[in-house]
Amino acid sequence: MIPLYLLEPEAPGAAWAPFTGVRPIAELRAGVWRIRERWARSLGLLAEATLGSHAEGFHESDEPPSRDPSAITGPAVLAASWFAPAGRAVPLAPETRRLVHGDVTIAWVLAAGERFDPTTTRGRAVAVDGVLLAGTYSLLDALEKLLVEDCAVFRSRGAPPAGATILGDPADVISIGATVEPGVVFDVRPGPVVLEAGAEVRSGTRIEGPTFVGAGTRVLGGYVRACVFGPACRVRGEIASSVFLGYANKAHDGFVGHSVLGHWVNLGAGTTTSNLKNTYGLVRLTVEGEPIETGRLNVGTFFGDHAKTAIGTMLGTGTVVSVGANVFGGPPSKYVLPFAWGVGGETMTEEGFLRVAERVLSRRDVAWTEARRDSLRRTYARARRP
Repeated sequence: MIPLYLLEPEAPGAAWAPFTGVRPIAELRAGVWRIRERWARSLGLLAEATLGSHAEGFHESDEPPSRDPSAITGPAVLAASWFAPAGRAVPLAPETRRLVHGDVTIAWVLAAGERFDPTTTRGRAVAVDGVLLAGTYSLLDALEKLLVEDCAVFRSRGAPPAGATILGDPADVISIGATVEPGVVFDVRPGPVVLEAGAEVRSGTRIEGPTFVGAGTRVLGGYVRACVFGPACRVRGEIASSVFLGYANKAHDGFVGHSVLGHWVNLGAGTTTSNLKNTYGLVRLTVEGEPIETGRLNVGTFFGDHAKTAIGTMLGTGTVVSVGANVFGGPPSKYVLPFAWGVGGETMTEEGFLRVAERVLSRRDVAWTEARRDSLRRTYARARRP
């Protein structure tokens, strides 16, 4: 089998905050699956490594290692982490040398002994449907464009739960070993709802499709629509058009809309995001003084891995809360620095950050290993601001 490598941006920069330097872009969710998983599914190949250094040494569980792209020779496929292919299979003919989306090359097919050259335009090019990703805000574009089709893939893998109220075709509520209490309402007229093994949906919940609830995630009540929840999340309240990468907590009331939550985020009770400006204008982010035009009307908050908010936290439209930040003590700015301790300019120490992370992982029965500790130490060193 030809090896697959995920090519990271040379310098992800502010547009990918709060994940720049924290985790590979390939490990972010675009629709139901991580970008790496989308490429592997489309090409029928196994990803062997990510190519790039911005998150070198990142370790979580099943992700491939990081390598230097200059060392790669064919046969191989190098696929761009900044593109999310749609769910359809992409066959690779022997003469195929590039995959393109419009006039942009998004993958390179290397022949035996050939070295990677990103400027090459020779050979047969095959068009691929999907979403170009310009930054974290593009994950919201991918959610809107890919989620219905992604959820439909699961139609033959499960059955509708008993005792639920279903608006629309019951076949579009797909429970794959999930627990659903009586009285849950599913509205699948806009798209399917998928509940993976070990997921739990409690009475008092209304879920509107398309929505994907990952393995072990608990939906504790409230109104959920058009979301993706990765594994082992705890969610409650009103949540709209948002992506939870996994292991995140929003276990209380409060509104979260058009937001992206990294791993191990915890939102205190009543935390609420604004996702629409009072002027109804397009949202601009500002990261370390750099303006980023999203071209979107709806943008909530982007939370980096291990970020936390106090009870009653109110977040303005287009806020970025960086990795490890702990927001308390007053209204936060639109950009919260990595490892911020409150809103007064203090910073959490490396050892403080690691102590909290160890406690948090144990609450999901995730092992605290030396590899994880070393990965988070690297993250702290990369993201820490002087």
